[in-house]
Amino acid sequence: MLPMSKNIITGIDIGTHSVKVIIAQSQAHGAPLILGTAVKHTHGLKNGYITNAHEVRRSLQVAVSKAEQMANLQIDSAFVGIGGVGLDSLYVKSDVTLLKSEATVEDQDIDRVINQSLKKAQKSLVNRKVIHKIPIKFYIDGKEILGEPTGMKGNKLSADIMLITALEPHFNSLREIVESLDIDVLDMVASPIAASLVVLSNEQKEAGCVLANIGAETVSIIVYEDGTPISLKVFPTGSSDITSEIALRLQVPLKQAEEMKRGSLYDQAIPKKKLDDIISARLKEMFMLIKAHLKDIGKDGLLPAGVILTGGGVGIAKIKDLARVALKLPSELAQLKVHNKTLKDSTWAVAYGLCIYGNGKVSYSRSHTALKLKHLLSKFFKYFAP
Repeated sequence: MLPMSKNIITGIDIGTHSVKVIIAQSQAHGAPLILGTAVKHTHGLKNGYITNAHEVRRSLQVAVSKAEQMANLQIDSAFVGIGGVGLDSLYVKSDVTLLKSEATVEDQDIDRVINQSLKKAQKSLVNRKVIHKIPIKFYIDGKEILGEPTGMKGNKLSADIMLITALEPHFNSLREIVESLDIDVLDMVASPIAASLVVLSNEQKEAGCVLANIGAETVSIIVYEDGTPISLKVFPTGSSDITSEIALRLQVPLKQAEEMKRGSLYDQAIPKKKLDDIISARLKEMFMLIKAHLKDIGKDGLLPAGVILTGGGVGIAKIKDLARVALKLPSELAQLKVHNKTLKDSTWAVAYGLCIYGNGKVSYSRSHTALKLKHLLSKFFKYFAP
């Protein structure tokens, strides 16, 4: 097995249902070239939380080993996705006075206004780790501006900042598990952001959309507008709840309930309408949580590109139609925007999105002026460096 070279990127997605690993080769132009993939059923997680570190480590170790064998190389570093119900977003408005009267806004001023947001939010960040700092809007002397403020003149620079945070104990535990396998964690990325780099187009992000990941035990959403993420939320419910409801209501084993949920098995003795009603009711509850959040942020029914559904739960029949009716938005199933025959479906979006993210980190500087990835990722990418 060959040692890992500098242009190799690894994405690790540790989910409640499965852990996925992708090893890819960085490309100066275009998407990373996939060299190896692996998936292993996960044990030791609940709602994205680690409940048994030993079991999680064992699942990860198997997946990493399989991916290394396929790629014929040994990895020593990776980009890791972090999700679960501990993931959340916090909004802060901050401002700084420019150093000279009628001064020109420079990159250091943008850094200052972002850092000021962290200071203002300090009391709200007990036991929480900030993993992304994303400016949503900028203002100069109180007037909102379009795009970036660099080069503009004024006396005061203000910004609406979204801080994406995770529970610090979970953040640390996840990092420790990966590093226990002698893998250096280059960065930890919110899973919804990683997925959005692969399944959302620039047109969808610009028009306004919500990416909803229907996982086994969580539903996570990220909302975009004008090309920028403006909200992130995770709900403690998922497709496994539907399976459990079918098993209880219809008195069938869990394995059979799972197959019935996906439409691959049907018991003639059970009225189909009863099964459909159970599935529809549970899905409607999930979509109502999303709708309530969109209402809270003033975007209910106001996202022209609609809802894009991804995750293991999207295999449920009629989920697209149920989402459209419940949310009163256009609805579609996510497709990988980066064409690659190795990846069968969008359940690989987080792992491959981490490679896309890593491709930018490897190939370009982190600085505001040197990072030029708008054509590949989107205009906010350069603010992701923690």
